[in-house]
Amino acid sequence: MAISASAADLPLPGWAHVPGETTEADHDALWRAKALVPSRFCDFVPARHPALRYGIALNDAGYFWEAKEVLEAVWAAAPQGGRERILLRACIQVANANLKLRTQKPRAAARHFGEALAEVEPLLARTATGRGGFADSFPLPALAAHLKAKLAQPSLSKADWIALGAKI
Repeated sequence: MAISASAADLPLPGWAHVPGETTEADHDALWRAKALVPSRFCDFVPARHPALRYGIALNDAGYFWEAKEVLEAVWAAAPQGGRERILLRACIQVANANLKLRTQKPRAAARHFGEALAEVEPLLARTATGRGGFADSFPLPALAAHLKAKLAQPSLSKADWIALGAKI
């Protein structure tokens, strides 16, 4: 996924933080993205918001811990009960699962994928708002199918991580 023009100047972290393997995260690379997040989004999280796009791009580039951090900042500002907040929670669980796969904890990864699916499935029945929100533009059926396919596997490996940007 290409980062939008307004997020293009956000640098990738110098390294991917893996708890227990790397001593410290590259927080300097993340603060700029987090600073773009308002204290509250009014009605929805815009699909093209630079911090959101950056968080997804981080996940897809293998910076799973960093993706979780940025997506959590966007989630915290998303409207309570809104479709974007629910989808962001699912994306955070996918990033968590991806990180667990990197640390060779396939059962924990499967649990996180299951939690992500539990968030996505009810969204499939909710009507899109048509306002340009993140959940309106995200192909929820494709993500649900991808999560189900991963959960149907007898065992997960590092290669089973899920990219989110390919979905939007």
